[in-house]
Amino acid sequence: MFYLLHGEDEFTSREQLKKLRQQGDFQFNQDRFNGAEVDLKTILLAADTLPFLTDQRLVVVEGLPKKKRGAGQDKAASAEPAASTTESVGTTKGGKARKGKKSAKSNVLTRAGFEKELAEYVALMPESTVLILLLDEALEASNPLVKAAEQHGKVIQCALPKGAALESWINKRAKSINVKITGEATKLLADFMGNNLRLLANELDKLATYVGKDATISAEDVRQLSAQVQEARIFDLTDALAQRNRKQALNILHDLLSDGEPPLKLISTITTQVRTLLLVKELAQKGMRSAQVVSTLGIAPFVAEKSLRQVGNFTPAQLESTYRQLLETDAALKRSRLTPEMALDLLVVQFGA
Repeated sequence: MFYLLHGEDEFTSREQLKKLRQQGDFQFNQDRFNGAEVDLKTILLAADTLPFLTDQRLVVVEGLPKKKRGAGQDKAASAEPAASTTESVGTTKGGKARKGKKSAKSNVLTRAGFEKELAEYVALMPESTVLILLLDEALEASNPLVKAAEQHGKVIQCALPKGAALESWINKRAKSINVKITGEATKLLADFMGNNLRLLANELDKLATYVGKDATISAEDVRQLSAQVQEARIFDLTDALAQRNRKQALNILHDLLSDGEPPLKLISTITTQVRTLLLVKELAQKGMRSAQVVSTLGIAPFVAEKSLRQVGNFTPAQLESTYRQLLETDAALKRSRLTPEMALDLLVVQFGA
């Protein structure tokens, strides 16, 4: 049986993999390979091995070799591995080992050849083998691996839900962990956390533990317990400040305070966000895009996207001045020189000046 799990929704793909593992009695007959690093011959040898003391063997392959830039180069490379292997026969032991490694490396780097040979093997695979290919990318319908899975197994494509589909996913997830969730709470999670399903699943698990089995998660529960939602709400505050919309910023600020958000925590979070804006501003001036900013700073994608939109409203000097002002406000609050409400109101009025 051949299963192809593909698509950008890595969380659902791995949940599907977990279910497939639980369905079979594999015991110690399990092999896992990184398709970008392991030579195809090694994977096929494992798949050809008969199981010991059970009826099935499980072979999981995660990822594929990286694509080459030129399609012609890829096709040429796919025809070379057999010749490279033949050349190594009859050489010295050391030479054979070196050429063998070179041949394996060439095989791994050949994406088209890897896909074609693996797809052809699926039809000849022992009935006792369950082969699962897990990819964090969507393959085209014309791909030989998709066709092989349609003929000899199953294709499971996992796409990230959006809009109403995302809210539906949250409701179903809540039901699966024995809790209910209000429409407002669902919308809060969807709006502020997006379709990062792993993060959403963790938040729902935490909220379910808090409210208890068969209870209902409310919007108030989400506001109180979800740090990501609170951070996103504070991002709305800095968004209003970045647009010089002081009236809206003051409204959001007072809403956060009335919800019980501690002033010192608000200052700390805004300070962190302004520091992030400073770093993102520097990277943006170097021409970096959202994905590169995420990788460089280790921040969440929605934070990077928000920050990249906001930095255009400030010069580096304004951000540095605001950062120093935040530190001074924090110090003044700790010394009780100002009431929290007055300190934060002054901060909003003077922000980015």
